[in-house]
Amino acid sequence: MKVSTTRLEKEDAKIIYQETAGLAIITIRRPQAKNALTAHMWDELRLIALQALDNPKNKVLLIRGYGQQFTAGSDIKEFNAISLEESEEAFVRMEKTISTIEHLPIPTIAVINGPAMGAGLELALACDLRVGSDKAKLGIPVGKLGITLNNKFAARLVNLIGPSMTKDLVYTGRALKTEEAYRVGMLNYIAQEKDLDRYAIRLGKLVASMSPASLLAVKKSVQECIESAPVLWKTSTPFVDAHDFPEGVRAFVEKRPPQFKRLP
Repeated sequence: MKVSTTRLEKEDAKIIYQETAGLAIITIRRPQAKNALTAHMWDELRLIALQALDNPKNKVLLIRGYGQQFTAGSDIKEFNAISLEESEEAFVRMEKTISTIEHLPIPTIAVINGPAMGAGLELALACDLRVGSDKAKLGIPVGKLGITLNNKFAARLVNLIGPSMTKDLVYTGRALKTEEAYRVGMLNYIAQEKDLDRYAIRLGKLVASMSPASLLAVKKSVQECIESAPVLWKTSTPFVDAHDFPEGVRAFVEKRPPQFKRLP
C-alpha cells in the first residue's frame, strides 16, 4: 500500500496512521499476536480514529490489519491477569472504541485479509463497508470463552446477517470463508489477496469523490433507522459470564478445550 506517512509511531508501534489522497488509513500492527488488541491499544485506536477528523482533506477512513491478519480481536491472555470486574470494564472500553468508529462522520471501510475474529469482527461490522481478500475468515467464537455477546454486539450482527445466522455463528463457533461471508452480506466486495490493498484504495477514492453532504446524510439516516428499531430487551446483557468466562480464558491460555459445567 503506497502511501505517504504523516504520523508513524515508533518502530515497535502497534497502531500506524497514514494519510494519502483524501484517505486516512489505520493499520493494526501486532503480528506476533495475530494483531490482537490490548486494552491500551483499543484506547489508542479510538484516539487515532478521531485524529482522522483533524484533517478536512480526509474523506474516508480505511482500517486494516498488518500482514495476513485483520485482527483476532481482544488479547485474551490479558484477561488472565485481571479480575472479572476489570474484564467487564475492558470490554466496555473496547465497545466505546467500536461505537466511536461506527459513528464517525466520514465513511469507513474495513480491509480484511485473513481472520477477523471476535471483537475484530465487531470492529469490521462497525465500518460502513467491508472488502475482503480471498483469504478472509470472519467469525465470533465467543462460546469458546464464556463471552456473552452484549446487546450492542448482537445488534450489529442481527442488523447485517439476521437472527438465525447470528445464532449459527455463536452456536457453532465457526468462521465464514470469503465466499460465504460475501453471500450472507458480511462482505461488500472481494479481491485477490495480492490486489486487496490496491482495490481498497480505489474503492476509498471512489467513495471520497462523492458529495460529502450526501455521504454524511445517508450515514446518519441509515444509523437512525437502525437505532430507532424497537428494542425488545429490557436489560443489558453483560459482556462476560461470571462462571464461564474465567474457565474460557484459562483454557485459552493453557491451550486446552474449556470445561464448562454450569447450565444456564
